[in-house]
Amino acid sequence: MEHLSSLFNGLARSLSVRKGKNCGIDVGREAAEAMAKEAKKNDLILRSPGIVNVDGSNNFASVFSKGGEKGANQDCFIVWEEFGFQADMIFCGVFDGHGPWGHFVAKRVRESMLSSLLCNWQEIIALTSLDPDFDMESCKKHHRFDIWKESYIKTCAAIDQELEQHRRIDSYNSGTTALTIVRQGELIVVANVGDSRAVLATTSDDGSLVPMQLTVDFKPNLPQEAERITQCQGRVFCLKDEPGVPRVWLPDEETPGLAMSRAFGDYCVKQHGVISVPEVTQRNITSRDQFVVLATDGVWDVISNQEAVEVVSGTPERAKSAKRLVECALAPDPCGKRPGKSKQASMDITSEGNAKG
Repeated sequence: MEHLSSLFNGLARSLSVRKGKNCGIDVGREAAEAMAKEAKKNDLILRSPGIVNVDGSNNFASVFSKGGEKGANQDCFIVWEEFGFQADMIFCGVFDGHGPWGHFVAKRVRESMLSSLLCNWQEIIALTSLDPDFDMESCKKHHRFDIWKESYIKTCAAIDQELEQHRRIDSYNSGTTALTIVRQGELIVVANVGDSRAVLATTSDDGSLVPMQLTVDFKPNLPQEAERITQCQGRVFCLKDEPGVPRVWLPDEETPGLAMSRAFGDYCVKQHGVISVPEVTQRNITSRDQFVVLATDGVWDVISNQEAVEVVSGTPERAKSAKRLVECALAPDPCGKRPGKSKQASMDITSEGNAKG
């Protein structure tokens, strides 16, 4: 990721030329320069297979990905502790590629998401601090989510534009979903593009673990999604041999048959209602919240939210919880349902002393 250093240096330069060298500018510039010095370390992180742990951390993530009967596994993931060099932050994401170039698209979006999101987040904080009425403590308490939401929206728009212009990746008939979570202290920010799902396991009043779905599966038949697609002359219908799988089609051709309404890439249907705009939501976690499961649609097609929570919490070795969940979904008769046949990825996250079961 040779462009990461230039991103941070560009941020430092943009701050240094601002008029009125006040404390906010100096602090922002110092932060940017400090991150620029860490660019080489960042390069190694972004080229890593997906997990970046910090010594002595209380966070824990179990990840697993496996292809099913439908072909190659195009999923990838990322876990980065101390995201943005902040001790109280962790970034996690799963990316589900599809189409001939899906595995390349998923990996490209994964690496671009990290650098772009971090840069946008730092830049928005720095610019916000230029406001004479800016109060850091108030910002921390009331505006953290707004900053993350704006950062995500800017990031996703930039990534999709960059991907369309990429010379070595053909994203016309290929794309990827992206489900990511940032935890900053007690705040969890979830950004979802596509049909992967995040489920929080929390403790009910009677002491049992219950699931709380944090995201919407963006399928083409959702009323607001279908309305947008049809208004853009796209079509939504199921094939005869797949009566329960609504897909997006071009106005006059039975292609591409996209099974989600939001994705990066897939430019053949971008003018017909498929978008890369993320849904960004938040939750303040409590001592009742135990872990979060992030998984691609292949898992959720055959495993319910409650079953996922039970599988993860019932796994004796935490490191194997994601693998066990995927294997349950791929089993001949998982939980009384038909076998899972598509590629699947799962990530189970426990952090800051919140223990499972």
